[in-house]
Amino acid sequence: MEKGTCACRAWYEGDPILEEYHDNEWCKENHDDRFQFEMLCLEGASVGLSWKTIMHKREAYRAAFHGFDIDACAAMTDSELEALMTDPGLIRNRAKIFSVRKNAQIVQKLQVEFGSFDAYLWGFSSGKRIDGRWKTPAEMPVESDVSRRMAADMKKRGIGFVGPVITYSFLQSIGIVNDHLADCPWR
Repeated sequence: MEKGTCACRAWYEGDPILEEYHDNEWCKENHDDRFQFEMLCLEGASVGLSWKTIMHKREAYRAAFHGFDIDACAAMTDSELEALMTDPGLIRNRAKIFSVRKNAQIVQKLQVEFGSFDAYLWGFSSGKRIDGRWKTPAEMPVESDVSRRMAADMKKRGIGFVGPVITYSFLQSIGIVNDHLADCPWR
């Protein structure tokens, strides 16, 4: 199938950063705690904004937050986080910036409790991928029972910026949910 003929790519066609994300990361199964933490933070940063905006700032986020190393983010000081408020490469929202440290500290606790962040996350789907095999983008939901349960549990634990819609996007970003259309060559 030619690049331009895939309806699955319609939401970002022509943007090389988003094309790369769709083809190589989005809805691809991932079990790496660091990557999952990165996606959690980026999804949280996207609240109220477009995913395109966040993806175009991804490298600045990686630089600012130690490559999303969980332990390094958990140890960031208030002064380090305050300094990021002047970084034009980031969304300069204090609550979002400070949530990275708080979320890292909670992820550390989840790693102790469940053995890994990955085990905690995949527990919501009983270790199975959720594949809608949608035929059109209009069929794709924006939230699900799994995203609602995950969001509620994450909120209860103190993780920030995790409503059911953002959490559904997060599930796609780490591959628990595969929402590539049934005919997408990148599924």
